Amino acid sequence: MNRSNPVYCAVDTVDLPQAAKLIRTVAGGARPAVGGIKLGLEFFLAHGAPGVRYAFPAPVRATGIGFFLDLKLHDIPNTVAGGIRAVVELEPTFITIHTAGGPAMMKAAAETAAAEAKRIGVARPRLLGVTVLTSLDKSDLEATGVAADPSAQAVRLATLARASGLDGVICSPLEIEALRKACGKDFVLMVPGIRPAGSASGDQKRVMTPKQAVALGANHLVIGRPITEAADPDSAAQAIARELGAL
Repeated sequence: MNRSNPVYCAVDTVDLPQAAKLIRTVAGGARPAVGGIKLGLEFFLAHGAPGVRYAFPAPVRATGIGFFLDLKLHDIPNTVAGGIRAVVELEPTFITIHTAGGPAMMKAAAETAAAEAKRIGVARPRLLGVTVLTSLDKSDLEATGVAADPSAQAVRLATLARASGLDGVICSPLEIEALRKACGKDFVLMVPGIRPAGSASGDQKRVMTPKQAVALGANHLVIGRPITEAADPDSAAQAIARELGAL
């Protein structure tokens, strides 16, 4: 993984050739413009493991670029453990599960990730918990019966995730400081809702610029549309990397 570049490019499309082309564009060169690639639920449901291997082939992975498999698993412990076991062979750097699944589910996922990685001889994927989606605000939480504001709920769920063996969480930019204080310096904070200055916020309600998020303590940044919908995705990604001092 390119540790000097915190940006994970979110490739959110079901168009397999388009996904493969985009990944080659931003990650396939001698010096990738991003630190990692994120493939999510939409892509994985459409194409599965064969699609991952096609769009994100070994020559691109050989650069050391990270791979974030954003599946947001949420089910009973045995089912989530089985889902984790099924994808470890793809060697993702990160996999997401929902913290709302509870401690037993999170512990089962963490134990399975470690055991399966050891069994097949690959690096253990790090598990990240989804706390409060960045598309949600206080009124959305209240509609689901959660009285806490998004920041307080994110801290509560992140603390539970850490105690349950997860490596980190997905969090809004506005929760970075509170989570870093609550969970320590070694807890991974993967932060979506990142928009370079001048970009539209889209459906994200809690956003921040890349430089601001890193300064507050984010480990990794998820950036999609400002890169993928740019006229020149590679140039857009390089501009972000230069802003962060990663190129």
